[in-house]
Amino acid sequence: MLEAGFDIPMFGLAKQLEEIFLPDTERPLLLPRTSPALHLIQRVRDEAHRFGVTRHRALRGKAAVHSQLEGIPGVGPARRRALLKHFRNIGAVRGATMEQLMEAPGMNKPAAQAVYLHFLAAKG
Repeated sequence: MLEAGFDIPMFGLAKQLEEIFLPDTERPLLLPRTSPALHLIQRVRDEAHRFGVTRHRALRGKAAVHSQLEGIPGVGPARRRALLKHFRNIGAVRGATMEQLMEAPGMNKPAAQAVYLHFLAAKG
């Protein structure tokens, strides 16, 4: 933090024994298990972990579904939604024929061809 220009007091909390580690200190600080200060630190840690896990899951979920369709020329957000709604999942879109892709609402031949060739190239 100091290298980045921040002079903010900080510490680390080891989960198993709930030891508090201060910078430049070898021995951890142990607060009593009933200490309100320890309970506050634990709650802050737990909330930070909950937030991080929730955010990561949301990003991972979006990436799994949308990234495979993003970047295909002629396929914007509306066509991506239409394809996923029509085929119900990305695997079905990936396995669709040109004719099946053109049956999806809002799809035309150039867009269907772009999707088909995108997934064909990914297979090879």
